[in-house]
Amino acid sequence: MSDKPTYLTVAGKEKLQAELDFLRTVRRPAVAQQIHDAKEGGDIMENAGYDEAKNEQAFVEGRIMTLEGLLAKVELIENHRPGTAISIGSTVVVLEQGNSAETFRIVGSAEADPLNGCISDESPLGRSLLGHHAGDMVTVHAPNGATRFEILDVN
Repeated sequence: MSDKPTYLTVAGKEKLQAELDFLRTVRRPAVAQQIHDAKEGGDIMENAGYDEAKNEQAFVEGRIMTLEGLLAKVELIENHRPGTAISIGSTVVVLEQGNSAETFRIVGSAEADPLNGCISDESPLGRSLLGHHAGDMVTVHAPNGATRFEILDVN
């Protein structure tokens, strides 16, 4: 694991914490019961239910470790202050040449959800917007080539 902080909004932190609590209190015991029940079924060498439960256990334990690691390094995203440069937590309205305006919130990678307007500060667009202001033009270098965006508004 890296020492890089996990940037999250308050809602994002609460969502990850709720998932962690669910995995610890509901999924982990349910999987343990599945393993127990599969062992009761006889020979575990040729028991598909046992194999499936062990795979589920590995997934659940891995996800718990991931969430614990993310939550241990949380830095909460503060609301953007008007007049300051775009940063994590900013809501930005951009216009790509030839398209209609789009609104994005810059968030940390753990909370990114592009289909719902939340882009990572590590994405090509997010990275290109950081440090800029309303009225600036930015060029985004993405795998499919360079695209120019005008920053219409920053909140």
